[in-house]
Amino acid sequence: MKNYVVENYENYREEDRLSTNNARRIEFITTSKIFDELFDGSKKILDCAAGTGIYAFHLAEQGHEVTATDITPRHVEIMDKIVAEKGYNVKTAVLDACDMSIYEDESFDIVLNMGPFYHLIDEEKRAKCLSESLRVLKKGGLLVTAYIPRYYIFQFIAMENDYFLDADLANQLISTGVLRHDDEKCFWTDTYYSSAEEMERLYRENGLTVTDHFAQDGCTPQFREKVDNWNEEQFKIWCDYHYSVCREKSTLGTSNHVVIVGRKD
Repeated sequence: MKNYVVENYENYREEDRLSTNNARRIEFITTSKIFDELFDGSKKILDCAAGTGIYAFHLAEQGHEVTATDITPRHVEIMDKIVAEKGYNVKTAVLDACDMSIYEDESFDIVLNMGPFYHLIDEEKRAKCLSESLRVLKKGGLLVTAYIPRYYIFQFIAMENDYFLDADLANQLISTGVLRHDDEKCFWTDTYYSSAEEMERLYRENGLTVTDHFAQDGCTPQFREKVDNWNEEQFKIWCDYHYSVCREKSTLGTSNHVVIVGRKD
């Protein structure tokens, strides 16, 4: 069966997404800073949708033992080249996050689920992805899941392009959280949009105690041209401000990307 998410990423330069400009860099700057605060010592980490490895390589540089997987073969090829060039302590594999059977139960101290969850439009598959992440996670370990806020996304897309200022699209996103690749006004690929309340409830129902919940980039993408014209001092002021408010509930709902962290009971 054709995987439209894989097709999308095979034709998209994910390797540039978090590093090409200020508006994109803030997501990595915020997230890596918080990871460094949360992940003490040397941990065994699974990044089960690593993209082209930006977080995996950062964590390897901090002394962690990292396994980086992705469902998109091109991404894994890129990671393999970087590992060979720089000698990172990173293992790689092409892997569907809904089936991690190549790994034994409780194999990792930390599992990063930074992409697959919000590309699974079927509830059954999201549940499978979550259960697999928990299965390979040690008791007391941390599960880190990224998601995209449901009530924010239409505002962002409608501002980007008047074509998407469509009442039916707005109602669809609010009521279902689902965007399909074959929808008339699909602006990305198969995607599921959730909310802070839903994610916290999902964590609790699956035996996780929420330990952190933060906005990765906040509202920054909405005025990215201005952000990209700031000098380094101005950009640092904005990054410091964003970090200071990234856990506020109002910020969680107006961020392009959000991360929730929970400890496995």
